Amino acid sequence: MERYKAAVVSGLIAGVITTAVMVAGRKSGVMTKTLDRDAVDWIDDMTGSRALIGDTGTSVVEFANHLGASAAFAAALPMLKDLAPSLGPVALGTLYGTALYAVNIGCIAPLLGITEGEIAAGPRKATERWAVHVIQAVVSAVLAERLASATEIDLPF
Repeated sequence: MERYKAAVVSGLIAGVITTAVMVAGRKSGVMTKTLDRDAVDWIDDMTGSRALIGDTGTSVVEFANHLGASAAFAAALPMLKDLAPSLGPVALGTLYGTALYAVNIGCIAPLLGITEGEIAAGPRKATERWAVHVIQAVVSAVLAERLASATEIDLPF
């Protein structure tokens, strides 16, 4: 499969996986209030969506946003691999996930009011958010590499 298509598909799959990780982590008590719930609250605060489409509808909107972001960020993986060809997908994903966390959650999300900022969040919540970003990027990088090298898979897009 072409590298950029493989990256986008891998990003979509990773988006589903990381959403499952956050839901399972939250429901099991292993994680605190996860970033997806912060985003749902933010969407509602900005739009009043819960009054119109409920919590489930607002969660679906957030999930669609999460998948889009996941696919978009994963689309950069082939270029990053070209810049650092000696890095394996786990190392590349770990570095990329850390960078995404630093920029998106450390800087942008607090400015938009999605999160309270990582210092205020505390070490546990900050570590959870970082780990989810690393999982996202590692899954994306590993799957993208495998899909790009798999010649027998011929998807229609």
